[in-house]
Amino acid sequence: MQFQFDSLAAFLAMNGHGPYVWAAYLVAVAVLVALAVTPAMRQRRMVREFSRQVRLEEARRRAAKPAAAQPLGEVEAVK
Repeated sequence: MQFQFDSLAAFLAMNGHGPYVWAAYLVAVAVLVALAVTPAMRQRRMVREFSRQVRLEEARRRAAKPAAAQPLGEVEAVK
């Protein structure tokens, strides 16, 4: 089997096209990583926000429950 390039330096330089080729690979990998990581980060943020909303709702219910459980007062029968 015969290789296209004589050395690793020649492979990285790619006859003068190396910087463009490796920059393109770098951008492609960065985009793929962003596409893989962004949904996970968004899901974590949404779960955190949902948990916070549930805690706030439970705290409001607990705070409102004693006031709602008290009777408003008994109506006396009119004679």
